[in-house]
Amino acid sequence: MNRIFIICLGLVLSNWALAVDKVAPTHKDVSYGPHERHNLNFWQVDSDTPLGILIQIHGGGWIGGKKADTQHQNVFEKGYHTASINYPLVSKGDIQPAMAHAAARAVQFIRYKAEEWNIDPSRIMLTGSSAGAASSMWLATHDDMANPDSEDPIARLSTRVAGAHVGGGQTTLDPFLIEERIGSEAIKHGMLFKPFGVESIDELKNGWEGNYREFSNEYTALKHLSKDDPPLFLRYKDAVFPARDMGHGIHHGIFGLILKERADEVGAQVYLQIGQDVTAEKPLHVFVNSILINE
Repeated sequence: MNRIFIICLGLVLSNWALAVDKVAPTHKDVSYGPHERHNLNFWQVDSDTPLGILIQIHGGGWIGGKKADTQHQNVFEKGYHTASINYPLVSKGDIQPAMAHAAARAVQFIRYKAEEWNIDPSRIMLTGSSAGAASSMWLATHDDMANPDSEDPIARLSTRVAGAHVGGGQTTLDPFLIEERIGSEAIKHGMLFKPFGVESIDELKNGWEGNYREFSNEYTALKHLSKDDPPLFLRYKDAVFPARDMGHGIHHGIFGLILKERADEVGAQVYLQIGQDVTAEKPLHVFVNSILINE
């Protein structure tokens, strides 16, 4: 009887500890733009001086998913603020550029709130996995999208960031390149065609030259990467060829290799980790801290 009581007490305490570790946002469901899914959560760290911020963009193939509603307690020990954003989705009737432009708008909004929220606007970093990684890399490599003539003060601000660290992200959406480099399983995923208003991968491929090449390539880091872009840290589980299934393929390490190859050509800073192998002597935490807290 005592043994059962001890086990039950242990489970209660364990669950209580997990609950305590989860922290609600300082500011919840803050609107950053006109779309109903233009909203974010923000966790603020107390500081006498402005701090950098890590903005998380959720995954889900640009089709589904949602922003984080809690963070681990140690978020307040890292020395920088964090935010997590929602954005328009295919499942809600949207297509590109709604998803990509939402990420840009969120960065502009964060800059707009910099003084109020004690943010250092020169230290904005993006992070995410899968589609969140794709959006992060796209925005980090894209030229500044600020519109200095806009009547909207938020739209007048810069979309440029100081860096990004991402996991399992798609660096290209070209179905022919993906099939060649990663395998036929990888092109079965709806992320490659649904965000562009296409019903199937065959429809995308058949209309590639006439309709979809420019549209699809526009929302990839491979299209925009240049020497003057901020550093990127890419993480993948493996690069085993060919991809064994759709889920493996759409998050495949060869996506990282493709961007790393381009980075080496143009002189951009891309750090690639596949499994435990890193192409530069810079662990992830060192990379993040060097940008967000200048360590």
